[in-house]
Amino acid sequence: MKVILNKDLATLGEEGDVKEVAKGYARNYLFPRGIALPYTSRMIKLIEGRRAEIEARKEQKRLDARSVKEKLDSLEISVSMPAGANGRLYGAVTSQTVADELTKNGFHIERKRIELSGTGFKSVGKYKALVKLYENQSAEITIIITAQEIKTESAPAKPVSRRGRREDVRQEVKEIPAQETGAAEKAETAAEQTP
Repeated sequence: MKVILNKDLATLGEEGDVKEVAKGYARNYLFPRGIALPYTSRMIKLIEGRRAEIEARKEQKRLDARSVKEKLDSLEISVSMPAGANGRLYGAVTSQTVADELTKNGFHIERKRIELSGTGFKSVGKYKALVKLYENQSAEITIIITAQEIKTESAPAKPVSRRGRREDVRQEVKEIPAQETGAAEKAETAAEQTP
């Protein structure tokens, strides 16, 4: 079934485009939400009347993408992640991590538009990532991953019994009521002693 897009839809196309879709998709999703219009002579005339307005919006998007591209090409993002002694990260720098860092720098870009080599960066170093902008425009950003210092606190070692952890837990549980009952007994004896 042919439809005319009334709004931009990332998975399908832009406003004014004519697309072929399944009937159920059009009837149940596109038409009720106002995303698309049926491909009829009346709707074609309606869209053609708005063609200049649609093209003006597309041109504005192209200009915005060019200005964002210039800013992103010169941008260098620094990410600090916990890493081992060999430089391997305990986690990975993913497209979501890069999107969060871009948001901190004032760029609101969806993680889906950010392409990293593989599933992410898993070691300390300098990397490049591709950010898809409008139409065929894209920007390349530099990502510098540094190792974050991990602070470890050494806790005093508890002696472990031969039976393992269960005995320690039982012992702690037995000690708590004994302390509480001791405090209650002291309160009772103090009450008895006072006239």
